[in-house]
Amino acid sequence: MKQSAQCEITKKELPFDKLIQANLIRDQIRELIQKDNPSWTGESGYVSLELVQNYRHEYVKTILEEERGSLTSLEEEVLESMKNAETLSRDVNVQMKERLSIGDKLADKVADFGGSWKFIIFFMIVLVLWIIINSFVLISKPFDPYPYILMNLILSCIAALQAPVIMMSQNRQEEKDRLRAQNDFQINLKAEIEIRQLHEKMDHLIIKQGQKLFELQQIQIEMMEQLLSKK
Repeated sequence: MKQSAQCEITKKELPFDKLIQANLIRDQIRELIQKDNPSWTGESGYVSLELVQNYRHEYVKTILEEERGSLTSLEEEVLESMKNAETLSRDVNVQMKERLSIGDKLADKVADFGGSWKFIIFFMIVLVLWIIINSFVLISKPFDPYPYILMNLILSCIAALQAPVIMMSQNRQEEKDRLRAQNDFQINLKAEIEIRQLHEKMDHLIIKQGQKLFELQQIQIEMMEQLLSKK
């Protein structure tokens, strides 16, 4: 049994799993193929799946441009992933880790520690010990007597340094949220396009099936008429 056939467009011999019957190609895609290949009737034979996929990519791109205007880089990436049958879902955390420098990682750790109960408890213990040492232990020669000017200076320095570090961490969180939103947009757009294509395929198959049923019905009617005419 023959396991291959010739593509009507490229004239290449291909296995059946890389071909599609011409009558199963949707009308919109068939029109695009016929526009570039006027001699092809599109009524019989086989066409390369890769070729049909390329024309389907062009068709979807045209539809998107009509609906949205010029395509953004995100939309282009969605179309390219559909053309190559690739997935779009990404781990945003992995993407962010790949971009982080040593300073960014250090800033995140400082921000995580500075916004935790561990930092609050540790800081309160240090303050209490500072006050006890300078007020009761080193009564004769305290290194920071009341009103604890050195302690206030250290606290001011910590606050001045902690604020930009926390802002750096927040900016990276915003970047992570932006990447996550872009990823969600691409996945939703791809799902929308694929659902639309699925509906078109179902409509196309229903029409083809209806035509076949109508032809079978006509044949049955003709056979019944022939039987009746013989009686």
